[in-house]
Amino acid sequence: QVQLVESGGDLVQPGGSLGLSCAASGIRFSASTMGWYRQAPGKQRELVCTITDGGTTDCADSVKGRFTIARDDAKNTVSLQMNSLKPEDTAVYYCTARYFMNVYWGQGTQVTVSS
Repeated sequence: QVQLVESGGDLVQPGGSLGLSCAASGIRFSASTMGWYRQAPGKQRELVCTITDGGTTDCADSVKGRFTIARDDAKNTVSLQMNSLKPEDTAVYYCTARYFMNVYWGQGTQVTVSS
């Protein structure tokens, strides 16, 4: 059974930083493309960042230069470091894993950027 468990969501002030983590189990983590998506109230879910099994990263233009995705294959974890946070970054953040044609999702963690 695949499990993706996110942690680290919190309330943070604009301009602040926050780190999210996702622990994966039940998958071939080192062979999976990992990613973070987010969904704000009333909006569609959108891609934030992805990292391939080879370590290639890609992030949405809206977060480039502010967010960094990283993976630790020894610990089966993927992280998202978010800096210079803006109110528009407020959303539920979801961890994803893609292995061949299978895509798995975590339950999400709430990030709120507000003063």
